[in-house]
Amino acid sequence: MPGDRTLDPELAAVLDVLAGMPPLWQEEPAVARAGYRALSVDGRDPATLPPIASVDDITVPGAAGDVPARVYRPATAAALPTIVMFHGGGWVIGDLDTHDIEGRNLANLCEAVVVAVDYRLAPEDPFPAAYDDAVAAARWIADHEAGFGRSGRVAVAGDSAGGNLAAGVAQVFRDEGRPLAAQLLVYPSTDKATVHPSRVANGEGYFLDEQTIQWFLKQYAPDVDATDPRLSPRYGDLTGLPPAVVVTAEFDPLRDDGAAYAAALAEAGVPVVHHDFPGLIHGFITMGRQSRAAQAAIETAYADFRTLLHG
Repeated sequence: MPGDRTLDPELAAVLDVLAGMPPLWQEEPAVARAGYRALSVDGRDPATLPPIASVDDITVPGAAGDVPARVYRPATAAALPTIVMFHGGGWVIGDLDTHDIEGRNLANLCEAVVVAVDYRLAPEDPFPAAYDDAVAAARWIADHEAGFGRSGRVAVAGDSAGGNLAAGVAQVFRDEGRPLAAQLLVYPSTDKATVHPSRVANGEGYFLDEQTIQWFLKQYAPDVDATDPRLSPRYGDLTGLPPAVVVTAEFDPLRDDGAAYAAALAEAGVPVVHHDFPGLIHGFITMGRQSRAAQAAIETAYADFRTLLHG
């Protein structure tokens, strides 16, 4: 275990278990996906998932055909905000099942209808496929909001690569004159042109490492201008964007990336709540069952997002 700052001991135990597994960057993408599913889904006891009133699998239009999606509804007949959610995984791994707990928590804790979108993955579908799917799906969900939350309020949310996509969708909706209620960006990847200090300080041993970050980018966007706003939202116009909750973690290589984006949003006049949670690692948003500190952080961040959604 590298370092000895204030790493949450329950997450340290998780990292000890993961230390014996081959790193993602040494695997073929299909093998990496299977390994990630085995880690996050296959050994999971369904009884440990947060209960929710209903979960329905549907399809929504992507940029090149329908993509899978999953609708989470809390137990209320009232009109609610609709959250379009994008899962993390470096645009290469992850799916609706690996981030099922994230969708359930968002719906329950934010009192909203969540539509999680399973966009196309690289390298089979490289940049800008994931971005294009996210935009197309969000447009369709917003156009059909009466069949989801029914309140007229639509927001976006995502973690890591999903946070990247959520930030990009927020910029598109602003440009189209379709204001979103809010955006939740959990340890988002927003700037591929800059290697922030946290990528060095936390670049090895904390679940996501620097070699895996480089491997993800090689699969998704090997020859793309790193300042293209569709890849790096930091280089887009940030004025007039919806209020944001930005979440970062002390031991995350992407900590400084998310913090810089939060600061840039604030400088552009966007209302921002930024939480930098001590002791936590990249991926903690799905680790509330393993770490009480992670669960407390989830509840804190989602409470702030709920305030924006229902404000």
